[in-house]
Amino acid sequence: MKTFIAASLIASAAAFAPAKSASSSTSLKAFEDELGAQPPLGFFDPFGLLNGDCSQERFDRLRYVEIKHGRICQLAFLGQIVTRGGLHLPGSINYAGDSFDSFPNGVAALIGPNSIPTAGLVQIVAFVGFLECAFMRDVPGTGNEFVGDFRNGFIDYGWDSFDEETKLNKGAIELNQG
Repeated sequence: MKTFIAASLIASAAAFAPAKSASSSTSLKAFEDELGAQPPLGFFDPFGLLNGDCSQERFDRLRYVEIKHGRICQLAFLGQIVTRGGLHLPGSINYAGDSFDSFPNGVAALIGPNSIPTAGLVQIVAFVGFLECAFMRDVPGTGNEFVGDFRNGFIDYGWDSFDEETKLNKGAIELNQG
C-alpha cells in the first residue's frame, strides 16, 4: 500500500514538471539592443506583439504608443497625488459657483452623487482629444531625435545640452518608469 501511495505521488509530481521545449530563433533578437532592454529582463515582450516577422516600423509604432501612454499615466498619477494632497485650482468650476475643491477626488469625481456634471466631463474629454491631435504627436521633418520626441522643433528644456550617454540614460529611465 505504501509503495502504491509513493508511486502515485511521484506520478502526480511529474505532471507539474516543466515540459522541455526546443529553443527557437525569432525576430525578437533584432530588438535586443534597443533602448529599454536592460538587465535582468533584457528585451521584454510579454504579450508577444513582436513575434513573427516584425519590421522596424512596427517596433517604432509600438514604442511611440508605449512612450505616449507612459507619459499620460505619469501625469494622471501626479494629478491624483496633487489633488489628494489638497491642492486644487482656485475659483469656480461653473457659473453656479461650485469651487474645484467641492468635488471629490479620484473615481468619485467621475461617478457618484457629487461627481462632476456630464457637460464638464465632455469638456475634459474634448480637451484631451485636442491635445492628442494638436500637440502630442510626432511631426516629421521638425528635427525629432527619437520616436516619441514631441518637442517638434519648438520646446527645448535643456535636452540639446546633454551628451549622448545622458540622453540614452534619460530615455531608458523614462521607458522603465512609464
